[in-house]
Amino acid sequence: MAESFAFNISENVLSKLANIAYQEIRLAWGVQSDLAKLKTTLTTIKAVLLDAEEKQAHDNQLRVWLQELRDACYDADDVLDEFEIEALRKQVVKQRSIGKKVSHFFSSSNPLAFRFKLAHKIKKVTERFVEIAALKNNFHLIERHDGPGHVVRLDRETHSFVQASEVIGRDEEKERFIKMLMQDPADEEDISVLPIVAIGGLGKTALAKLVFNDGRVDGHFGLTMWVCVSDDFDLKRLVLKIIKAGKEGDGDLGNMDLEQLQRVLRHCLNGKKYLLILDDVWNEDNRKWQELKQLLVGGANGSKIVVTTRSNQVGKMVGTIPPHNLEGLPYDQSLSLFLKFAFKGGEEKRHPNLVKIGEEIVRKCKGVPLVVKTLGSLLFSKFSEGEWNRLKDSEMWELMEKENEIFSVLKLSYDQLPPHLKQCFAYCSLFPKDYGFDEVDTVQFWMAHGLIRPSKKNEDLEDIGRQYLNDLLSRCFFQDYEYGLDFIAFKMHDLLHDLALSVAKNECCTINPSEQNIAQGVRHLCLTNCDSPEEGDFKLLNKVRHWRSFRCTDTNIGPSNKSFIEACLKRFQHLRVLDFKRSNLEVLPKRIGDLKHLRYLDLTNNHSIKKLPNSICKLQNLQTLYLDGCDKLEELPRDMGYLTSLRALTITTKQKLLRGLECLKSLRYLFIQDCKNLEYLFEGIENLTSLQLLGISGCRNLISLPYGLKYLTALHTLVIGDCVKLDLNMTLGFKEKEDDNQDYLVGSSLCLLKLVILGPLPKLEALPQWLLQRSANTLKCLFIAECENLTTLSEWHNLTSLEKLEIMDCPKLSTLPEKMQRLKHLTIQECPVLSERCEPEGGEDWPNIAHVSRIYLDGDEVSSKQSSAP
Repeated sequence: MAESFAFNISENVLSKLANIAYQEIRLAWGVQSDLAKLKTTLTTIKAVLLDAEEKQAHDNQLRVWLQELRDACYDADDVLDEFEIEALRKQVVKQRSIGKKVSHFFSSSNPLAFRFKLAHKIKKVTERFVEIAALKNNFHLIERHDGPGHVVRLDRETHSFVQASEVIGRDEEKERFIKMLMQDPADEEDISVLPIVAIGGLGKTALAKLVFNDGRVDGHFGLTMWVCVSDDFDLKRLVLKIIKAGKEGDGDLGNMDLEQLQRVLRHCLNGKKYLLILDDVWNEDNRKWQELKQLLVGGANGSKIVVTTRSNQVGKMVGTIPPHNLEGLPYDQSLSLFLKFAFKGGEEKRHPNLVKIGEEIVRKCKGVPLVVKTLGSLLFSKFSEGEWNRLKDSEMWELMEKENEIFSVLKLSYDQLPPHLKQCFAYCSLFPKDYGFDEVDTVQFWMAHGLIRPSKKNEDLEDIGRQYLNDLLSRCFFQDYEYGLDFIAFKMHDLLHDLALSVAKNECCTINPSEQNIAQGVRHLCLTNCDSPEEGDFKLLNKVRHWRSFRCTDTNIGPSNKSFIEACLKRFQHLRVLDFKRSNLEVLPKRIGDLKHLRYLDLTNNHSIKKLPNSICKLQNLQTLYLDGCDKLEELPRDMGYLTSLRALTITTKQKLLRGLECLKSLRYLFIQDCKNLEYLFEGIENLTSLQLLGISGCRNLISLPYGLKYLTALHTLVIGDCVKLDLNMTLGFKEKEDDNQDYLVGSSLCLLKLVILGPLPKLEALPQWLLQRSANTLKCLFIAECENLTTLSEWHNLTSLEKLEIMDCPKLSTLPEKMQRLKHLTIQECPVLSERCEPEGGEDWPNIAHVSRIYLDGDEVSSKQSSAP
């Protein structure tokens, strides 16, 4: 079932060969003949790759040929990447040459030898492709060309509604479960354990989440915790997860042994009545279960544990009451769910013949919501009866009798994806089950691997990546999506995660110290569940040559692991992604500057690191740098301006003033978080002409925003939160400009689409006109919370494009903008004056909002009689 992805990788190489930078370099370096031959040969091979990838499962020799081709494409991509790196280096030296310092910082030891070496590599790569191309005729392949695929595009509001319908029919079960949870047992010595047992995809986790998120449950238990267990039942790691779910402890938990963690867990429970959800449990070893259960006795009488599992054996082993065996959805509810995914609202009425075929398909789904959703989305916008009948008569239904063959339905949906979406989905296997993805990071991760390719000139890669994500969301490859303040958050169903692991097993691998088997040719590695890795612990470091991703999750990496880190940086010279999230590094080795192919570096929540080596600024290809949560970081590297490809940057630092960021003209996403000492940002912010999203959060000493902010015409999202000293009516940035303050309050060029202001912001009494002077006609989403002194929004007058407005905990706010003709969603909470003015029918402001389709006042949905009439 594993994919080769040779088609996608060959497209990357051809795309680079077509890049104008290579056209210039090949003439200067005398390799034009070899590059032209490489392009011609690879184009010929690519024409048959889709056919080859489809047939490889039944032809071992073809599979080997594809593997050799894929490896050759990767090597060609690495060589061409070196051309691009050299071009970027020359560009920086040319643009910023201010003396010997710049030239020395970027100098090559011997430019002539460097050119000769690369020319030799190009020649070898070309010869290799010629040999591979000569073998393709042995397999009788036919030419096929990549089409756009069946792409579903749903707007996000519609999709959110469809997701909610997944849990149709679970209301009665939810109520029964809540009653059981809230009933205190007579036996005070034992913990009640309620198992939910069902096959994968039937909705165990969905039911548990419905119960977990119910307000009655939250009020009944003093502590609620959710932990995804999955395949790993290691006691120490489970205890650590439970502590974190209980929001106990700090960044040093990873260094504790089991006995220390037990003490923290006892303090976390400390006689509280708690609810613990253990999701997706596989362990059938009763001894391990009893060891864990003994550590959970510190709660009050009435504490409950809910276990979701596919295993009847697990349900019997853990349950103190008989397991709750979840049944499938009733037929009528399954059909309703299917039609919501297969058609736009009301569209099914125009296609009665398709609905009739759909009824037969739904009967075969056996009430499994995941199957119903997947097949409904697969047929979305397809109106050919032949396509619907082919699905109805598919051989896969014979396999549906077995639990694990729900997999066949999911694989069918995967097979229908265009090639570029297949690889994007497969690479998500590098993240653990129940991982919380977010829109910005996922797109940056795909970009780092060259998975996002524009079809037209000047297309923004982030926009294309968001469309890829929307396509996968609409096909139900992701779930639990929530629309946050500045991006979408989502997860992947565990069965779909299994599918991603299966199709990516030739590309991606997750290992731990006890399991180090890696398929030949793997390029992406995730190291997990390792307490303190050393170089000698992993023989695989000597086996693998050209890794492109190296992620460490649930792995304690600190000062004692210096040799391991050095070995990784020395041997993995072709890395595109390096993830040391939540590590305890005190120093990042200078050797990091040698990873010239690196696009993505994540040091999030490293609570020990104080300084980054300036050599990091040699990474001319670096697109993503995450430093949020690095609360000991004393300063940023002095030559940050040399990171000319940087597109996404998050920062936590101890500095009072940020410096060096004004030269990052490629930056699209900047989030400055929890900088406790920061008083001013940086002068020259107007130079960030590509900046689209700016977030400033937890900077409690920040005094003002820089005046140049108003010139950022590309900025569409601004998020400001928990900056108690910030005065939005001061747009200075530097003390020496205070005398000219008023000049900066007019003439703004901002055209925002989304504005988020989260308090406490005591100095905010009225939203400043400079901030939204031109945004009144562009703003689509406005979110304001915890602004205790905010009194009015009226100065904005008309917000003609506003679609969503949420206002929370602004007790002095008494007015809304007068005309919001396009408003679709309005939420007002803990704003007593405003809530009264917006009361249905009788409120003073009701005539201005009666047209809004969704209105929530203090948690209750309200609507006008007129709008609810037929």
